[in-house]
Amino acid sequence: MTLVKGIYKLTAEFPKEETYGLVSQIRRAAVSIPSNIAEGAARNSNKEFIQFLYISLGSLAELETQLLLSKELGFLKNAEINGSIVRIRKMLLGLIKHLRGKNG
Repeated sequence: MTLVKGIYKLTAEFPKEETYGLVSQIRRAAVSIPSNIAEGAARNSNKEFIQFLYISLGSLAELETQLLLSKELGFLKNAEINGSIVRIRKMLLGLIKHLRGKNG
């Protein structure tokens, strides 16, 4: 959720003409990450939870791609979010590995 708040602050400074384009896509991808984690955690099995964690990983990759594009287009000056993306990817993969181990 901290990442999402950072993304909202970051994209608030994008050009106004990107509000319904790249900004919307970036924000949706960011919001999708914790949303899918929460939905998966509410499911009945680790197998389903893992499936939603993979969806979160996909949204994280989508967000990373959109941020790289934003940088290429000159909308981003620094890559401070990059560290967060790497940390979240490691956490998601670690949780997936842990849950798979519980399934035996």
